[in-house]
Amino acid sequence: MPAAVTYSMRLSSKLSVSASQRQTGVALIIVLWVLVLVTITVGSFSVSARTENLQARQLLDGTRARYAAEAGIAMAVLNLRNPDIVNRWVPDGRIYALPFEEANLEISIIDERGKLDINVVDELTLGSLLIGAGIDEMQVLPLVAAILDWRDPDDAVRLNGAEDAEYGSAELPYGPRNGNFVILDELQQVLGMNYDLYRKLEPALTVYSRRRTIDPAFAPFEALMVMPGMTEDIARDFINQRQSRDNSGDNTLLLPDGSAVAMRGIGPTQSISIKATMPSGVWERLEVTISLSPGKNQQAFQIMRWKEGVWES
Repeated sequence: MPAAVTYSMRLSSKLSVSASQRQTGVALIIVLWVLVLVTITVGSFSVSARTENLQARQLLDGTRARYAAEAGIAMAVLNLRNPDIVNRWVPDGRIYALPFEEANLEISIIDERGKLDINVVDELTLGSLLIGAGIDEMQVLPLVAAILDWRDPDDAVRLNGAEDAEYGSAELPYGPRNGNFVILDELQQVLGMNYDLYRKLEPALTVYSRRRTIDPAFAPFEALMVMPGMTEDIARDFINQRQSRDNSGDNTLLLPDGSAVAMRGIGPTQSISIKATMPSGVWERLEVTISLSPGKNQQAFQIMRWKEGVWES
């Protein structure tokens, strides 16, 4: 066989083997890429399924926590009306912890008699409350006057106060009510008030007590601070002593001026805070104000105010 033919055959054989190897290599790369894509797809699906499962679990736990918190309202009412005076709950802000099904409940109650009624509080006490909330002293008098102008029935402007003209100058689409605050949240509409300041004042205020003075036996820290001679340390020590006592024996405590405070009986209106926490850590909070006076339908209590989805402070 001629040498040229032999060389041609060998070259053709080598080229054929080389092409086959290239095809095999390309096929291998394609297979590897397919495996990578399948792996990514399966992984994405697994992550998505896990995320959806966690979301569903959180939603379920959130719903259970919500209903557990609602059950806490009934528990609070039941224990406030406990005929056993020793075990009856005291509405002075102390926390009662108890289980309910899978949830752990933390319930605290404040008798509205311990708060300042924004509709009857006097000018001096209101000013003390604002100063205690950290407001600049230059803003105290205008804000006090604006609050009083909001609730008084006339259109006369107090010194530094605010009536329709002042709200119009501030480009607000409303003026003062010229009547009592119907709900506490209405205070946010007063000229000069802002949300951060309102949040500081809110624990000390009510629209339900109709009392000109607070009852220190139930007053929260913010309301105690307006009392003569009260300091932060004295107020905290007073609250600690108050909450360490129960309904048995002598519950008399002393204020800085030497006057005695006795914890006896509860008022008709109570504010209840309930936090329900599930084993997963999911929790829900409700803050409600109730009236224990029977309504037209002779219910055990009536809801006066309702706040849900409350964030931790």
